[in-house]
Amino acid sequence: MKKIKCGIIGMGYISMSHIEAVRRLGYVDIEAVADVNFEMAQAKAKSLHIPKCYKKEDELISDPNIEVIHNCTPNYLHRKINAKVLQAGKHIFSEKPLAKNSKETSELVSLLKDHPDQIAGVNFNYRMNPLVQDMKDRIMNGEIGNPRLIHGSYLQDWLLYDTDYSWRLDSEISGLSNTIADIGSHWMDSVQVITGARINAVCADLVTNVSERKKPTGHVEAFAQSSEAEYERKKINVEDYGAVLFRMDNGTHGVFYVSQVSAGRKCYLNFEINGEKASLQWNQENADQMWIGHRDKPNGIIIRNPNWMSAASRQYTYLAAGHPEGWNDAMTNNVKAFYQFLSSGKKLSKDPAPFATFEEAHYIMLLVEAVLESHKTHGWVTLSP
Repeated sequence: MKKIKCGIIGMGYISMSHIEAVRRLGYVDIEAVADVNFEMAQAKAKSLHIPKCYKKEDELISDPNIEVIHNCTPNYLHRKINAKVLQAGKHIFSEKPLAKNSKETSELVSLLKDHPDQIAGVNFNYRMNPLVQDMKDRIMNGEIGNPRLIHGSYLQDWLLYDTDYSWRLDSEISGLSNTIADIGSHWMDSVQVITGARINAVCADLVTNVSERKKPTGHVEAFAQSSEAEYERKKINVEDYGAVLFRMDNGTHGVFYVSQVSAGRKCYLNFEINGEKASLQWNQENADQMWIGHRDKPNGIIIRNPNWMSAASRQYTYLAAGHPEGWNDAMTNNVKAFYQFLSSGKKLSKDPAPFATFEEAHYIMLLVEAVLESHKTHGWVTLSP
C-alpha cells in the first residue's frame, strides 16, 4: 500500500497532536511543515525528523509530493488556507473553526462543491471518544427512550488571571467569540452527534469577567504561562463565560455553560442526556466511564470495554478494559476516520462521513453567531431549517 504524504501548516500547540495522531496510523507520512516563525518550525521539524520545513504556506501547498494538508493556523487564516488547498486539488483537514464567521464558512462550503473529489474535514475530535460513540449508539437503539433534556458544561481555568493571554482573545484574529466558539462549539458538536438532532434555537448570556489583560510582548503558546516581564494592556471584547438555553429539532430542550475562568477546572467537558426511560452522563476527564441513571433500579457505571460495545463504536477503541483511553485517542480516531475515508475512495457527495464535514462546521458557526445575536438582543434566536 502506497503511503499518503501530508503536510502541516502552523506549528503551534495543536500541531503536535496532529503529528502524533498521524504517526499512529502507520500509512501516512509527514512530508513537511510550514510556519511564519521559521526558526521555531525548523527546530520542531528537526526534533521530530520531518524532512522539509517551509516558511510560507504556498511553498508547502505547491509541494507535489503532498496530498493532504492539515491546517493548524489561527482562526483568521483558516478560510484563506483552506481555499488555497482545495484550489490546489489537495485534501484538507482543518482545525476548527472552519473560518472566522459564517460568511467565510459558507464560501468554503460552496467552494468544496466545485471540488467534489477533495476530502475535507474539521477537527471536532470530542465526538470520537469511544464512550461518546457508545452513548450515540445506545440512544439510537432506544436504550434510554427518546431524549427529553440535555445539560452540561465545558470548564477551564487557563484564562483566569489578567496575566493570561492568547490570540483567541483578539477578535481580529479569532473572530467575535472566544469561549463559545472555542469550547462551546465542541460541546454543541458532540451533543448533535450523540442525539442525531440539531440545535435550532438558542437564548444566551455572555460575560467578559476579565475585561483588561496584560498582553506579553513575546510569543506565548496556548495554555502556556507567560514569564514575560514586558507587556501591554489590552482591552478584551470577547467573552470568557457563556450560558446557553437551547432547543433541538427533535423536541429536546437543554442548557449548557462554558468558562475559561473557573479555577481548578482544566478540561471539564461533560454532558447528561435524560431520556424517557433512563439517563446517560459522560465527562471527558474520566473518559473511560459513563454513568447510567434509572428510576426503578440502582444506577450504574459503564466501564469502557470493547467486548460489550456495539460494532459501530468498537472501531474507535484500542485497548482492553482497564487500560485508560483519553484525549489523544479521540484525536487519533478523528484523524484515522478522515484518512480511512480518503484511502477507501469514498466521496463526501454520496458517503456519510464520521468526522465533521465543512457543512457541519458551517452550521456550528451559525450556532455561534446565533448565540452572539441572542446575547445582544436578550431573547431567543431561531435558526432556519
